[in-house]
Amino acid sequence: MQLQQKQVPIASPEQKTMYNILLIIGFVHLLNDAIQAVVPAMFPILQQSMGLTFTQLGLIAFALNLTSSIIQPVVGFYTDKKPSPYALPIGLCFTFVGVLGIAFAPSFSLVLISVIFIGLGSATFHPEGSRVAYMAAGNRRGFAQSIYQVGGNAGQALAPLITVLIIVPFGQFGSIWFTLVAALAIGLLIYIARWYKEQVQLSAKKQRIEKAGVQGSRETRRIVLFAIILLVFLVFARSWFHAGISNFYVFYLMEQFNFSVEKALIYIFIFLGAGAVGTLAGGPLADRFGKRNILMISMLGSAPLALLLPHVGPVLSYVLLGAIGFIILSSFSVSVVYAQELVPGKIGMVSGLIVGLAFGMGAIGSVALGVIADWVGLTNTMLLVVSLPLLGILTFFLPTDEKLREINK
Repeated sequence: MQLQQKQVPIASPEQKTMYNILLIIGFVHLLNDAIQAVVPAMFPILQQSMGLTFTQLGLIAFALNLTSSIIQPVVGFYTDKKPSPYALPIGLCFTFVGVLGIAFAPSFSLVLISVIFIGLGSATFHPEGSRVAYMAAGNRRGFAQSIYQVGGNAGQALAPLITVLIIVPFGQFGSIWFTLVAALAIGLLIYIARWYKEQVQLSAKKQRIEKAGVQGSRETRRIVLFAIILLVFLVFARSWFHAGISNFYVFYLMEQFNFSVEKALIYIFIFLGAGAVGTLAGGPLADRFGKRNILMISMLGSAPLALLLPHVGPVLSYVLLGAIGFIILSSFSVSVVYAQELVPGKIGMVSGLIVGLAFGMGAIGSVALGVIADWVGLTNTMLLVVSLPLLGILTFFLPTDEKLREINK
């Protein structure tokens, strides 16, 4: 089938699943996203040390996420045309500078500048990291993206624990330890870049076939465009929900149950940790049961549990957050693979679009939720957040997996 012919070229020439490459790029994803996720996990520390408002905290999240996200499709578009293996370690050098800056930042404005550097490094890493996972996947696309994406989710899940162990005892300056994490990531990415460069040289002819991109009738192009826009919107809604839980649920717990920062952060760890497990499971489940089905279940399956969250006590909240995190983030890698199969000739661009631009739109949600929290209070803000998974009803309008195969014939 022509769909298979389009997908094959950017995998390794032997068409084997390169498990060592997948594990390394997944581990680097963990390191990168742990650094990025430490920023919102530090919000209670920054609020206490600098007297920041919820709006200012939202602006920090906005600067980080928008910078790390909006550039991703641009990087992907460029590297689709001109592969750039060494962009990976170079990008993490920006992250190194940002981490160093945030450890010494004495003011809100310098914190913003520092997180922008971290965002630039992340923006360079993500689309190229997703491409490496695609190249190393062989014929196990969903599985490979799950390995890659679960690294990121695991890194986000570790951030609250890292904050409790390092940031809370040592304060803002404790973040300087993450320069070592960034340095380790740079070293591993130099190894990945060498392998990536070899694959580009070995499969240049096949990549020219891949770059032909999506061809077909005007109707086919219309379906693909509609599906991409809808998919971005759904990831956008999921990102708002994720931002609401990750950035502001800590304050909700502290307000409702008089929790300490350390105790409240454990709840975020449970949510993100369960999400990492869900991300790992989502790819293989999508390979077996269909990508659109998993996208649908991840949103609508988590909706009733999310709606219950503001109305239960602290013990049941543990259970609900774990279940919600697992279900809603099971589609994290699936949404990327779905987009890649919609537009198989633009792997970097669509990966950057889904993981990057959609999360950049989610960054706007961080600011909006911060403003809403200052305006109407945390309780009402959480009521809005937990209703967002209901937007999963729109997944019924996405093309089915069978329709995807027809589009790419």
